[in-house]
Amino acid sequence: MQRILSSHLSTRVGATVRVAGWVHRRRLLRSVAFLIVRDAAGLTQVVVTDPAVRAAVTALPEETVVEVVGTVTANGTAPAGVELTGPAVRPLGPPAVPPPFDLYRPALTATLPTQLDHAPVALRHPSRAAALRIAAAAVAGFRATLDARDFVEVHTPKVVATSTESGADVFALDWFGRPAYLAQSPQFYKQLMVGVFERVYEVGPVFRAEPHDTVRHLAQYTSLDVELGFVDDHRDVMAVLRDTLAGMLAEVARRADGAVATLGLTLPGMPVEIPAVHFTEALRIAGAPPDEPDLAPAHERTLGEWARTTHGSDFLFVTGYPMAKRPFYTHPDPARPAYSNGFDLLFRGLELVTGGQRLHRHPDYLAALAARGEPVEPYAGYLDAFRHGMPPHGGFAVGLERFVARLVGAANVREVTAFPRDLHRLTP
Repeated sequence: MQRILSSHLSTRVGATVRVAGWVHRRRLLRSVAFLIVRDAAGLTQVVVTDPAVRAAVTALPEETVVEVVGTVTANGTAPAGVELTGPAVRPLGPPAVPPPFDLYRPALTATLPTQLDHAPVALRHPSRAAALRIAAAAVAGFRATLDARDFVEVHTPKVVATSTESGADVFALDWFGRPAYLAQSPQFYKQLMVGVFERVYEVGPVFRAEPHDTVRHLAQYTSLDVELGFVDDHRDVMAVLRDTLAGMLAEVARRADGAVATLGLTLPGMPVEIPAVHFTEALRIAGAPPDEPDLAPAHERTLGEWARTTHGSDFLFVTGYPMAKRPFYTHPDPARPAYSNGFDLLFRGLELVTGGQRLHRHPDYLAALAARGEPVEPYAGYLDAFRHGMPPHGGFAVGLERFVARLVGAANVREVTAFPRDLHRLTP
């Protein structure tokens, strides 16, 4: 008899079926016992009245893996309106050691460090699993949206020969006796691949050795990177970003509707056009000094509230960041060279995306590096491509974990990360 998932039981009323999963909860009453079995799709209620089966169930601790064969019976009070009756219960492994917290309770009340120390079992809780399902759906929407627009998925190296983008904030390692580094981003490679496919994207890990110890930073996270050629300026990139996020949210609603319901979420609407303000105007709205070189988290929160009250939008573009705060490959605003054709996207008052137009002429790169007093040699392999013809291009990167944390209202990005890596945590 083929195993079926709990979500399929409602279509099999009256049939004898086989389910399998983990003992989620046992309720041992005087005349009847209820066994709740959890699988990837949800919960199955099993009604036990036979004394021998009851004795077997009594000996099965929570999280023991079991198989149940029984008859699907309608019951409006049971999960999905059905339950299994007349069951035969068989363990598929030894009795489990119960985890240090109750997974059957509606909320996982253990402290976050305890959850992370015991992540393999904490992630079984429906709330933790729901966040990961939402992340998976968001990535599926990211890929589907870009595939439909003729982007090509690429896979770039995560071990690189030079620490280029931000100097010391990289993880060094030994590569067969030579120094090497974990890649901070696929930025250089995705630009180079524009010269091959014109439109590319990548889903992969990036590594930041910045010693942040905050609720919004990880040392390793998943980056959703996009780069596209033949743009007029950064506004073309912003338009693609808007459509990509709309596709991600639509796929979350379609593919992860159960997870959205589990967490009681209301997904944000995506405006036809995301409101945008120039950096100088953003400083004024946030009440920051006009010579402030960047936006602080408090400024971002103020701007997020302004976007909601003024435009009814959970999203806000801030454009024209000072060139001094942008990477050397950023294209300046031709009309205001001290400011960039770059942007950040704020989501509910938190920076979610950084992007913009890039330089595409080889002499401009040489001039940009010289202006910053940086040598050309570390970038030689990257810069060489621009000698052979590159179109005007730009792109962006979305931090997946930060996006999901903001979407589900998590206080800490680690709550939506399966096995986070940060300043203090390297296991499990």
